[in-house]
Order: sequence, then C-alpha cells, then structure tokens
Amino acid sequence: MYEVEVKVPADHDEVRAALADTDATESDTVHQSDTYYNAPHRDFEATDEALRIRRVRFEDDTERTEAARVTYKGPKVDTKSKTRREIEVGVGDGDDMGAILEALDFDPAATVNKTRTHFDFKGYTVTLDTVEGVGEFVEVERESGDVESAREGAFDVLRDLGLDPESQVTTSYLGLLLE
Repeated sequence: MYEVEVKVPADHDEVRAALADTDATESDTVHQSDTYYNAPHRDFEATDEALRIRRVRFEDDTERTEAARVTYKGPKVDTKSKTRREIEVGVGDGDDMGAILEALDFDPAATVNKTRTHFDFKGYTVTLDTVEGVGEFVEVERESGDVESAREGAFDVLRDLGLDPESQVTTSYLGLLLE
C-alpha cells in the first residue's frame, strides 16, 4: 500500500469557498510538530527517505489533546506525485521516543510546524496546510495499491477545487523549509 499524495500552493480562503460548494465534510483541525532525524548509518537526504516523530495537538478534542507517531517514509516511487511507502506507529511519548533515537545516534535535523484542517471529499483527504516559514498549501491524498489511478483521482479533486495539478510541488515541507 502506498500513500499517494499531491500538494499545491494555494490560498486557503479560495479553497474553503470551493469546498463549501461541494459535499466535502470537515473532519478536524490539528497542530503538528514534526521532528526529522538523520540516521548514523546512511544519508536520508541522499536515499530520499525520512524518519520523523510527529507530535499532534488536536484543536477540538479535550479527551485526546496530544498524540505522537513515528513515521518512516521510503523513497518516492512516482515522479508525478509524492507517492511513497509509509510505515507509521503510535508511541506513548514523543519526547521519550526522541531520546531513544538520539541514544542510538540519530540526530534531529529540523522541525516543521504546521496547522492542518482535514476534509473528506470523493474518497480523498483534502488538507489545508499552513506551514511556519513556508506558506499555505493544499494536499490531496489517499492510500492505494493502484498508484496511477489514485494519482489521477487526486488531480481530478484538485481541478474540482479550482486548483491546477501542474502547479504541484513534490518537495517535502522539510525540504522547502531548508531551502
């Protein structure tokens, strides 16, 4: 299974207006802090891989105000989108997980902070991202074993929202922040 994702820079007010004219449903707004790590045994930048700890604060849910997940992202498998293998697991404490990685000589490389509002639309997750130091983006994604079909469907969703798939950015937020 792959995470098939397309991302474009976009004005959120215009996209919210377009979403309001559809049957999209808003699911939640979260604040995420993603700390990326370098491995001691290989260069993730050179291999196009990533390892991160994501800390999440839910804006509207006092019962589960924070969560943490560790994610490995493999190299992109598709030059037309940000499709890659992704393995993710929840952890009880992001700080303790970071301490474990650092004890194993993984070095924190950078932290990306963002606010994300998620919508469900046509079987895809549409996310309005505001990334500190980078800007506003819209991501359209879903998990699929059929990369080409899912990618083309994501392009259709972008078009439905008045966005141009040709303006897609395949650089990660980490890469954009470090530019």
